[in-house]
Amino acid sequence: MNTKILHKEVQEFILKKSNSSIDLSTLILSGSPFDDITIQELAQQIQGNRKTLTKLPLWHIKNGIYYPPTLNLEQTSSEITALYKSNLISGKTLIDLTGGFGVDDYYFAKKIKKVIHCELNASLSEITAHNFNVLEVNNITTIHGDSLKILKNQNSLDWIYIDPSRRHDSKGKVFFLEDCLPNVPDNLELLFDKSSNIMIKTSPLLDIHTGIEALQHVKEIHIVAVDNEVKELIWILDKNHIGEIRIITVNIQKSGNQEFSFFLPEETKQSIHVSDPKSYLYEPNAAILKSGGFLTIGNTLGLKKLHNHSHLYTSEKVIDFPGRSFKILTVYPYQKKTIAKSRITKANITIRNFPESVAILRKKLKIKDGGDDYLFFTTDHTNKKIMIHCKKVS
Repeated sequence: MNTKILHKEVQEFILKKSNSSIDLSTLILSGSPFDDITIQELAQQIQGNRKTLTKLPLWHIKNGIYYPPTLNLEQTSSEITALYKSNLISGKTLIDLTGGFGVDDYYFAKKIKKVIHCELNASLSEITAHNFNVLEVNNITTIHGDSLKILKNQNSLDWIYIDPSRRHDSKGKVFFLEDCLPNVPDNLELLFDKSSNIMIKTSPLLDIHTGIEALQHVKEIHIVAVDNEVKELIWILDKNHIGEIRIITVNIQKSGNQEFSFFLPEETKQSIHVSDPKSYLYEPNAAILKSGGFLTIGNTLGLKKLHNHSHLYTSEKVIDFPGRSFKILTVYPYQKKTIAKSRITKANITIRNFPESVAILRKKLKIKDGGDDYLFFTTDHTNKKIMIHCKKVS
């Protein structure tokens, strides 16, 4: 950590260049205007400031923040998801075994009296400690070193938080918990010896059932999406939990969160109820699609599916649905001549359980992207291919 970067004139230079449209490769060629600060170091700070604009707005606007390499910023939680996780915990003590840039810990510190931030990377640990000071957080202790060794020397804790590294030295980017660092499944005995409550953040690509098989005492799985993109799976492990696993889906939006939850075994007990398209069409958000609760969501809300494998729902009267809702205008059989008579030349296209891609459909039917019309190409419960013309319900 080059502390000269924190000097006023250097900070002003970084902010000015961050707010400009200058390309970083062009900037690097121009060289550094400061002694003892390389142009590469300046570029790292400028790039960091730019990347935090929407992901970490609090860090972005705060004077004196020191930014680590881009990879560390890419791996950190956003403020939105960190805030969500902080609302799941309470107590006096928490240890973060994979502290990183410290965004999660900043929000944990608002709910926990004492937070321990562990980080194996000495430079990143130093940077994060500096930033906590800038952010005026005084209940986080930063420790550089092997977090499992640090954990062994701790007394009983209320919570353990882990965001295992998904980059393996020989396997590259990985998703199975056994391949991540630290290896959570192999260290569960130690973890539960130090705390009854464990929170694990994993990639949204991790299969839920695979994760359950690798872990123990899973109480809840939170599927967290932001603006309909799944960002994180949050696993809550409770040493004393032996019951069913609750799946909680949330899609965080500016207009309000869409939430739906169910117990995992419920899905296998559900009956399939199908129907022709009625007056309204519903498409679940990404968090629900990840959860696999396709029958539970429909039956809970009194909806019918168009097809067992289409994951589109319909009803006669409009309901408040955790996803997108549409008013059905017309249903067409998938025949080029019939669809051509609709005279639709511009629309948003979605495919669900349909053999052709959006690109092929646009080319074949000569439909441009955009506008207020929505077309769903899918398969109905009689296995016929159909196109549903809709308008979005506001």
